[in-house]
Amino acid sequence: MAQVRALARRTIPADPEKVLAALADYREIRPSILTEHYRDYRVEVGGEGAGTVVGWVLQATSKRQRDQLVEVSSAPEGGVVETDRNSSMVTTWRVRPEGEAAATVEIDTRWDGAGGIGGFFERLFAPRGLRRIHDGVLENLERRVAAGGQRSVG
Repeated sequence: MAQVRALARRTIPADPEKVLAALADYREIRPSILTEHYRDYRVEVGGEGAGTVVGWVLQATSKRQRDQLVEVSSAPEGGVVETDRNSSMVTTWRVRPEGEAAATVEIDTRWDGAGGIGGFFERLFAPRGLRRIHDGVLENLERRVAAGGQRSVG
């Protein structure tokens, strides 16, 4: 069983602290930046940063969906880590300052892939598909932060 990885990143012209605060806001900001691939979004516990538990169904393709219940913790280098209680999937969101007026946001998702021929195709196609989904979320995040629509978390 090999590990599968999908990685996406985008530099966003906004204050890095505001970007991080937006990512950690699972009540208002996060549901507003998700793409159509996410449905049935709900906050189970908390809503801001570490300790939050959220759920959704990730509809990766018309035939592939994953029911996720995600526990949020802090990333050591600035960001959040989302650990799916229903699978081996872990997504790390890192925010790296690019001066005072920009931040590079990286989404790094890893999980234990299937074995055999199914695993071969999963390793071949799943990272590209998930990267496209992540790119859409990052685009929506940039629009939201650039619009000044998020509030500060403090």
